[in-house]
Amino acid sequence: MARISTFDDWIDLLKDWQSDIGLDQELIERFMPGYTFEAKYGELPTSEIFFGDFKGERRWEKVREIPDQRMRDAVLNMIVFQGDTEFASNEQQRFLVNNAPSEYDLAALVRIMVEETRHGYQMCHLLVNHFGSEGKIEAQKMLERRAFGKKNRLLNAFNDDVTHWLDFFAYTNFMDRDGKFQLTMLSHSSFAPLASSMGPMLREEAFHMGTGITGLRRIAKAGVIPVAMQQKYYNKWISGSLDLFGTDHSGSAQWAYTWGIKGRVDEDKTTDGVDKESLNERARQQFHAEVEATVARVNEVNASETKLYTPDMRFNRKIGDYAGKYYTVDGRELTRAEWDAYAPSVLPTPADDAVLAAYFKNPDWIAPKGNLSAN
Repeated sequence: MARISTFDDWIDLLKDWQSDIGLDQELIERFMPGYTFEAKYGELPTSEIFFGDFKGERRWEKVREIPDQRMRDAVLNMIVFQGDTEFASNEQQRFLVNNAPSEYDLAALVRIMVEETRHGYQMCHLLVNHFGSEGKIEAQKMLERRAFGKKNRLLNAFNDDVTHWLDFFAYTNFMDRDGKFQLTMLSHSSFAPLASSMGPMLREEAFHMGTGITGLRRIAKAGVIPVAMQQKYYNKWISGSLDLFGTDHSGSAQWAYTWGIKGRVDEDKTTDGVDKESLNERARQQFHAEVEATVARVNEVNASETKLYTPDMRFNRKIGDYAGKYYTVDGRELTRAEWDAYAPSVLPTPADDAVLAAYFKNPDWIAPKGNLSAN
């Protein structure tokens, strides 16, 4: 395939990608008439870098202003990984346009897919307009990878299909919540175009998380799908989301902080001293606490006496200190043989999807939006 030379060339690739995943223009026009993709940059609260070794200096507006090639490479990689997740999420959710439980849900899905596409567009706008030929190559590769078929999206959690709406609501509540954390940390970046991209993205991300928590509450309120079945999808995406914060004691996270490229989620609010060796762990703990609060919100309307829960942080981890180890949802360590017998009871299986298909035939499997008062 010929390499792109302009952003207009990249737009042509975007149209092909949209067609490939089934997000056709008719659906966009139906629910978002007149929508056009555009790069959005918000105002920054300060033009100064306010953490790391360059604290007090002016944020870098151009790549050539970044003092060191290693730092430029780190910024580029941050943008590439963020953009890759945005396109991947659309690919994961591509089947859902065919089986939405209501017109409201279909409209919400289309909006989420369009906005996630815009977030990928935003990252590629940065790559093409700031990083020269290398940026153009990376922007093109962004639309050539796939979460299906080749399954070569950069982060493993973004190569799994989201095939039904319980899966989708858990994904948008937990994975998009991780996205909020990542975007917030990047909003403090010393590279001004990246930092100023984050405000508009975060405002859109709020709707995605809201769709997720509302959907989970509607399912729990309806009381048709057994809580144990609901819980499996919580376990799947909570553990997957925890992995997205990266390895423990991460050297790359330390350098990103030292260089002012990526801050702590509460960098503009906290008075805590920074522990550079535990940046990922700190963010993961904060995320886990927020997840616990969302699960408590679902339990407020849960029709069952059996309550949903947040699994132990060591459960089903693929990255970090607990990768390659086996823990139950309440934190008991298992052998590999014990885990193999245990995992199907707490994580989704193909058989579960078949059982859910029968529940989805019941029109009351999910409560209407707006019918979410507590029991």
